[in-house]
Amino acid sequence: MMSSGLDAFQAEKVMETLRQLAQDGHTVICSIHQPRGSVYAKFDDIVLLTEGSLVYAGPARDESIAYFSKFGYVCPDHVNPAEFLADLISVDYSSAESVYASKKRIDGLVESFAEQMSSTLYATSLTPKITTNLRKKNITKSKGGFWRQFRLLLRRAWMQASRDGPTNKVRTRMSVASALIFGSVFWRMGRSQTSIQDRMGLLQVAAINTAMAALTKTAGVFPKERAIVDRERAKGSYSLGPYLLSKLLAEIPVGAAFPLLFGTILYPMSRLHPTISRFGKFCGIVTTESFAASAMGLTVGAMVPTTEAALALGPSLMTVFIVFGGYYVNAENTPIIFRWIPRISLIRWAFQGLCINEFSGLHFDHQNSFDVQSGEQALERLSFGGSRIKDTVIAQSRILLFWYYTTYLLLEKNKPKYQQLEPPPQDQIQTPITIELLESEPEEQYQPPESPLSEQGKPNEPLEFESPSSEPLNLFDLEGF
Repeated sequence: MMSSGLDAFQAEKVMETLRQLAQDGHTVICSIHQPRGSVYAKFDDIVLLTEGSLVYAGPARDESIAYFSKFGYVCPDHVNPAEFLADLISVDYSSAESVYASKKRIDGLVESFAEQMSSTLYATSLTPKITTNLRKKNITKSKGGFWRQFRLLLRRAWMQASRDGPTNKVRTRMSVASALIFGSVFWRMGRSQTSIQDRMGLLQVAAINTAMAALTKTAGVFPKERAIVDRERAKGSYSLGPYLLSKLLAEIPVGAAFPLLFGTILYPMSRLHPTISRFGKFCGIVTTESFAASAMGLTVGAMVPTTEAALALGPSLMTVFIVFGGYYVNAENTPIIFRWIPRISLIRWAFQGLCINEFSGLHFDHQNSFDVQSGEQALERLSFGGSRIKDTVIAQSRILLFWYYTTYLLLEKNKPKYQQLEPPPQDQIQTPITIELLESEPEEQYQPPESPLSEQGKPNEPLEFESPSSEPLNLFDLEGF
């Protein structure tokens, strides 16, 4: 219902927009409740239904009024045509007599229009219209090139990401709250032997928190957005490549803001490696991980049909990556059949990069010979020795591209499929049939019946023509032609 919740003025403005879309070549179908005269005048065609029966389908404005005036139902002057038509096809339940009279009137209108439809249904060839529609469809699909689609989609994606105020506010508060809580728990860690475990735990928690926040946000939004994307792609508005590329670039500024805010608060509170370069690398690693987790959320949203299913599947997959994230299970102790999982675990690569950034060049207090004296020794115990931060960032970038490519394949495979509209073969197009009345007495000219208008202004029963034969003519039996 187009005008639900709107007053007459706003309904007219909406109708004006829809009319402009129709003039631009789009097909617009809408239903409206009690339109005023100016709104009704904007319609090109109307369909009148009453209790599931078709009363009229054709041009609006004067044509519809002229059609009903043939049966004696004349629209009075200075009366809204829409209200007149609505009253004409409505059942009056005020009394038993009014119910009977109105139903009789409606039945007569339904039968009269059905007769008109049966006489013209098979007389018009649909081939020219189908060809025109196919030509328009091909033109629509060829609109715009790759870069034009990319520019328009990038602008829309940026507006969508930047104007999502409630979601951005919640994510900001969660980032600040998580940083304050973790910073309070790991407040100003020292260089003792016990601080080694604390640093590893903090870095693991930071990696998990960043990935989970980005994953749940994307997985909770994309399934709903996918329905719109599928509908627009089915119309040929744009292709899938420009959409995914624009979505990736548009979310970089907003997506990077939350990990940076999280790291800015957490890093000084916990007193991690206190240098500017290490702080910058820390923020870069968690930001890259956030983008990879968002890409994973897109894949999860493309795999399942609903938001609830995406929010159930996404954290479950992330739990597997957490187990093989390098903190709970050492890479050297991982069973052979599961050693491929750490290679695709974004938690593992983020945790490894954060540990290399934190422990490299760090020295700890020690009293015994078996104590960990340097950060390099701690990295060796985690099987991270000899690795570089650059390698972990490249691995996360590959994971990001992998998830985006998987999303592309899933959306391309699961896109809506429609049967191609084709004109019917020439041998199946029915030849228009002209039915002529047989006259038994040529000299006797056919006399038209009395006026179909009754005294009460109601249409008479539909006209029936009889052939001179004793058996009635069957219009649907074409064997004799």
